[in-house]
Amino acid sequence: MATTARITRDDLEAKLREMSGGVEETVDAVRPKLISTAAAGVVLAVLIAYLLGRRRGRARSAVIEIRKV
Repeated sequence: MATTARITRDDLEAKLREMSGGVEETVDAVRPKLISTAAAGVVLAVLIAYLLGRRRGRARSAVIEIRKV
């Protein structure tokens, strides 16, 4: 049958700490790998933007030949 005991603030805090304890450990373990992966992604994105911009610049620039008469 159902009990009529009240749930206190301490009960809620204890349960939330119990549930979030594993998550915090997992996040702390993965954080260095996540940071290095994000940094590598940023470097890759900048490299791709540079190469595409360089290619577009070459396609738009005209080659002018100057001859002395």
